Amino acid sequence: MGIKRYTADADNTITNAFKSNLTTTATGSNMGLSDSLEVFRIYGQESSGSSELSRVLVQFPISDISADRTAGTIPSSGSVSFYLRMFNAKHPFTLPRNYNMIVSAVSQSWNEGTGLDMEDYSDIGASNWVQAASSSAGITNWTSAGGDYHALPRFTASFDDGTENIDLDVSELVEQWIDGRKENYGFGVFLENETSPSSSYTKKFFARGSEFFFRRPVIEARWNSATKDNRGNFFYSSSLAPAGDNLNTLYLYNFVRGRLVDIPGLQSDKLLVSLYSGSTDNTTTSGSALALSVGGGVVTAGHLNATGSKVSTGIYSCSLALTAANDNNTGFYPGVNITKLFDVWHTSSAGISVGQTVFYTGTIEPQSLQASSYNPYSRYVMNITNLRDRYYRNETAQFRLYTRNKDWQPTIYVKASAVPENLIIESGSFKVVRLVDNLDVIAFGTGSDKHTELSYDTSGSYFEVNMNMLEAGYAYGIKFAFYDDVAQSWNEYPDIFKFRVEE
Repeated sequence: MGIKRYTADADNTITNAFKSNLTTTATGSNMGLSDSLEVFRIYGQESSGSSELSRVLVQFPISDISADRTAGTIPSSGSVSFYLRMFNAKHPFTLPRNYNMIVSAVSQSWNEGTGLDMEDYSDIGASNWVQAASSSAGITNWTSAGGDYHALPRFTASFDDGTENIDLDVSELVEQWIDGRKENYGFGVFLENETSPSSSYTKKFFARGSEFFFRRPVIEARWNSATKDNRGNFFYSSSLAPAGDNLNTLYLYNFVRGRLVDIPGLQSDKLLVSLYSGSTDNTTTSGSALALSVGGGVVTAGHLNATGSKVSTGIYSCSLALTAANDNNTGFYPGVNITKLFDVWHTSSAGISVGQTVFYTGTIEPQSLQASSYNPYSRYVMNITNLRDRYYRNETAQFRLYTRNKDWQPTIYVKASAVPENLIIESGSFKVVRLVDNLDVIAFGTGSDKHTELSYDTSGSYFEVNMNMLEAGYAYGIKFAFYDDVAQSWNEYPDIFKFRVEE
């Protein structure tokens, strides 16, 4: 699962609005412990041309994000996107429509404060409209009333009916915080056109102190963590497929005493992969390495080795293509499809020889692509084979998905002698819903980030869920969607697989 959330560790609403007497302003008021945040503009309430504004400050633990990157929990810059997510809070007041909000980086430090009153603005303290912070050493004012903000980068969130959440890609700024180009003082959130001679009253968001677990402000890291190991669906190159689709990706998993560890001594975390045909009984490699097509880890046509690289700790992959009628090994399969391949992961470009380090030898049963008629109504039967009835928030669960065609009709012989084939579906995604209210707590990641895309290997599809993202004491359900390449759409399936999360 390529998703992790970081909840805000400070937030506040600051305002210069008039109090109920329409005489004094709330510029000294603090609302740092309130369970909601508020953005508005009130025009002409106190007098013709008067303007009252409210802004939001919200800060996140960027040090935690940096630590997770160092530990390899989230990918490097360019391979992950960061989204600011703030959630609409319903209220009985007028809701503005058709407006934009600006999200910008705050340029100096501020205190959250302990105020609660968002009606009469009776709680005083920093931060507020005038002051950024207060301590035993004294008070620090904003350079400009209403807060100090960097000019760039700036982000815009649009609201049509006013009930929308903020779900905004702020990767540029988060990366600047991580690498130290900017100090992390959080975001400022305010109306785009604060000088407009009209009112926008009022937009509220849930604050970090909200009782609603899934409504607190978060930075959500999203990335594609799917591992697609083509060992179980390795296809020979075909003129029916574009060059990219002729590539097959293979993986090596270096487990030592049950843990994934890096292979020591590799140069730049690189190693080589060669393909061999088998001996006459298909029990071992034989002859010379097979010539490979250009693409993936092969840069020269007819090269005997593909270059593999480290994906993450202890996991390596390579991509390559192979033509079916490969007669490089004329002693066994002259000019015809090889029915069994051996992939050899090694260090030497000279092939299998004395003194060469061979890390792993696997087996592959390659297939050939064929044109066929298309059934737009293909359906699947699914089951999570290792689903438990409950999980705990301190664990990361891996789920194994069994999938077959719904209309699978084996012969009597097949039914008596074999288990049904576990289909490998190239593009699948999952989501997690809370059953009590059908809330999408982890939505389908079918966009550009593909953060809930299913992985697969020879045993079928699988995925992971970090249970600390879910609130304890509730039942949840997992649902699936699969991509139809012909229809170019995602099809959600009705099956739901239920479990409960405990503390």
